[in-house]
Amino acid sequence: MSSSVRPDPKHNIIIKGARLHNLKNIDLVLPHKKLIVITGLSGSGKSTLAFDTLYAEGQRRYIESLSAYARQFLGKIDKPEVDSILGVSPAIAINQQVKSSNPRSTVGTNTEIYDYLKLLYARIGRTFSPVSGKEVKRHTIDSITEAILNLKDGTKVMVFAPFGIMPQKALEKRIDILQHQGYTRVQLNGEVVRLDKIPDGIIKKEDNELSVLIDRFVADGSKENTRVAEAVRTALAEGNNRCFIISELDGKTDETHFSTEFEADGMRFEEPSVHFFSFNNPYGACKRCEGFGNIIGIDEDLVMPDRSLSVYEDGVVCWRGESMSKFKDQLIRSASKFDFPIHRPIYELTEAQIQLLWDGNEYFQGLHAFFRMLEENSYKIQYRVMLSRYRGKTDCPECRGTKLRKDAGYVKIGGKNLQDLVLLPISELADFFDTVELTDTEREISKRILKEVTTRLGFMKDVGLGYLTLNRQSNTLSGGESQRISLASSLGSSLVGSMYILDEPSIGLHPKDTERLISILKRLRDIGNTVIVVEHDEDIMRSADMIVDIGPEAGTHGGEVVFHGTLDDMMKSADTLTTGYLSGKLEIPVP
Repeated sequence: MSSSVRPDPKHNIIIKGARLHNLKNIDLVLPHKKLIVITGLSGSGKSTLAFDTLYAEGQRRYIESLSAYARQFLGKIDKPEVDSILGVSPAIAINQQVKSSNPRSTVGTNTEIYDYLKLLYARIGRTFSPVSGKEVKRHTIDSITEAILNLKDGTKVMVFAPFGIMPQKALEKRIDILQHQGYTRVQLNGEVVRLDKIPDGIIKKEDNELSVLIDRFVADGSKENTRVAEAVRTALAEGNNRCFIISELDGKTDETHFSTEFEADGMRFEEPSVHFFSFNNPYGACKRCEGFGNIIGIDEDLVMPDRSLSVYEDGVVCWRGESMSKFKDQLIRSASKFDFPIHRPIYELTEAQIQLLWDGNEYFQGLHAFFRMLEENSYKIQYRVMLSRYRGKTDCPECRGTKLRKDAGYVKIGGKNLQDLVLLPISELADFFDTVELTDTEREISKRILKEVTTRLGFMKDVGLGYLTLNRQSNTLSGGESQRISLASSLGSSLVGSMYILDEPSIGLHPKDTERLISILKRLRDIGNTVIVVEHDEDIMRSADMIVDIGPEAGTHGGEVVFHGTLDDMMKSADTLTTGYLSGKLEIPVP
């Protein structure tokens, strides 16, 4: 670049004498904090310049800045064949490679959205009993006392300590102890009676339910605070951290149970914590699949490989053949009794109808029963062979493929548990957080967490990945999807002063998504980063602050900078293949 003003490495990347691979002693100046597109023929040296020279030098300098102890774990990066590179920033390469082969790695963990969701559920998640649907709370003496004092004035209140279920001999012994302790009344099998006047016939040989009356009074919020608190404290001590009250007002009686344990409906629950929602931790992982999300079982895709067929047309392949077709015949004969469409293609069946195929009913044996029969007879070689034919990796039925322990599903925010959220498409998940109703306290606690979650979800939508779920395994993503996830993660981390180098991020994108991609690249630039993109896409090239055209041809005939500057300058003065196609003078004939 000829100029009377010497470029300043504080504001520019200055490359001198780059000779790696087919590069021919390139000298180049690239401005900081700009969107720069490196283009040219395949094999002309674009990636050599961007990745093997610029990125490699940025990484090498970063590693050399670390201590000798840290460097031994990172390995040595050879200096690229270049005389000098000045003004190079810390480099981040985002290329088209699937980042992880770890089966536990998901879209949620890669983008760090899942880490914030774990924190969110640990902080403001509410636990609900699967039995009654009521919220599970750990009570304190103060909270129980307050609940009693908040009753309407004039309410008759009895405070009880429960002893549970016991046989007759244990009951008689307990009653004797209570009398010696000075108690006068108990609730026995649902009736409040005096200890010295227990009615005949009320005591059973087994299953006697006993609770002792600790105190009784009439609610009056203006006084008796100390007495109520003392009654609650005694009841909890006698009742092994449990107590209940019976309140009566205007002839209406209510019974309310309290516990200082985290329990409800006879079930004890785990209190939410970050580890409770971590499938990479044995504490939070599903016990059946051990946090992998899948198990070796009967694979539905192997059982019904061609879903364009109906059940009648042998769409369920394991029910083919003379001996096994009796299961299909059983369903066909009885289908009219429960309105099952045996002539409808399997792909048109509802989820409930597919589930019915597996579960069966009183009229026919389903697929689960069929495969149980095969397992029971697996001592026969033909059944073992048949079982192996339909075995494969399938979603864990206990955690629905979410990898989390079952009781993590009892914790909810806005009516949804964490398993529900990771199975939602990202676009729907973003809508959920936009509309979720929280109390003022919950919103204050989760304000910063929610901001991180919604920002990252927005970036994922912006790069055209709104169709993915957070539960999607990383090793099933395409190279382009993986690259765009890295791009969204980079935006979410808000790094500044870095050099981002991307390898053809537009591959596989719809034109409308390319527009979103361009806006994200510009956003990366605008927050203070240098963005260098190896790209052929016309829209991205027209949006660049600078274009570097490598050529003139490929291989040994390339490796030269045939143009670098703005798009306007390129269209006016440059005579390259890229200019020809951008101007429309050259075009690829359509066959």
